[in-house]
Amino acid sequence: MSKILRVGAMAMGFALASFGAATAQDPDGPTNTIVNPSANADKTAVKGWTGQVSPANSPDGVTLDAHQTELVHKVSAYFESLDSLKGSFVQTDAGNKRMKGKFFVKRPGRFRFDYALPSKQVIVSDGENLAIQDLDLNNEDRVSLDQTPFRLLLRKDVDLIRDARIIEVQQADDLIVLTIEDKDPNSPGKIKLFLATKPALELKEWVTTDAQGQDTRIELSQLVKSDDLDGNLFKIQPLGPKKAMPQ
Repeated sequence: MSKILRVGAMAMGFALASFGAATAQDPDGPTNTIVNPSANADKTAVKGWTGQVSPANSPDGVTLDAHQTELVHKVSAYFESLDSLKGSFVQTDAGNKRMKGKFFVKRPGRFRFDYALPSKQVIVSDGENLAIQDLDLNNEDRVSLDQTPFRLLLRKDVDLIRDARIIEVQQADDLIVLTIEDKDPNSPGKIKLFLATKPALELKEWVTTDAQGQDTRIELSQLVKSDDLDGNLFKIQPLGPKKAMPQ
């Protein structure tokens, strides 16, 4: 498994200089929500953010009927219509470890997840690269955004029929479930989306599965379509110099 998955727990409050201290919440910026966290807080590996997920195993996907095709078009149109979005998230890993934070999205391709303390993790995409930064360990790993499952959903022109292999599409009274894989063999990754249909179509959560078959679930809440997100949120900021280890 890549070294990216060894980065400590993240918090998808999807400002770096003040990350180590408790701060007042800023409605338009990253926040830390727990004051005076334990210095020995548990860490959980970051999963589900890169191509290190369950590989494509369905060469052709499912054959869609007319209704399923319409559902996929609706989901494509939903992501196509998104400009800027912010809200809260809760991440649950395969061991039922739960973490939370704030996230910010600005299409095409830009997003930021800030994990709440005691985690000191930032995951940010500038539209080209995705950086996973551990501010506790003062390290960073980067991958191309094209090597993640998210490029299909955050590109400038979203067309899942064209670009995705449809593995599953179902509809209940108030929920659409859609599982997709990238058709591009150089962009591995599978993601399962859950979208509420009432009162309007809205992304509620997604699940990614790693190469060992373990799921990571991200649940979204308090979603706000915001036109005033600062573009600086999506810049990958350099980390400070590493501190020398005591002798």
